[in-house]
Amino acid sequence: QVQLVESGGGSVQPGGSLTLSCSVSGFTHRSYCVAWFRQVDEKEREGVAGLFSFFASTIYADSVKGRFTISQNDADDRVFLQMNSLKPEDGAMYYCAAKTDTCTWSISDYDYWGQGTRVTVSS
Repeated sequence: QVQLVESGGGSVQPGGSLTLSCSVSGFTHRSYCVAWFRQVDEKEREGVAGLFSFFASTIYADSVKGRFTISQNDADDRVFLQMNSLKPEDGAMYYCAAKTDTCTWSISDYDYWGQGTRVTVSS
């Protein structure tokens, strides 16, 4: 009954910005992680950012640190990924995922996934 739904993807030019949104429902644990992963075609899905709800602590992949910001809006159970200074290599299908307790970088640790939203960065 847990459901994650991403939105906000689109096509932007290099240097542009996008904000992705993940709506989370049916996940009532007080201690959990919501993370963003991305995948290009058939390549391995890689972690981008994660937010640990209990302390609102965050983790970021080195490739996006300083450019991306993950945040949470408790009022409507949404987790956002603000992406600035986008590069062509940021283009991918972006997924949000959830697990109990702290964030990790391993996709196998996450039990719940959204359907994905596509981000294209090109001139």
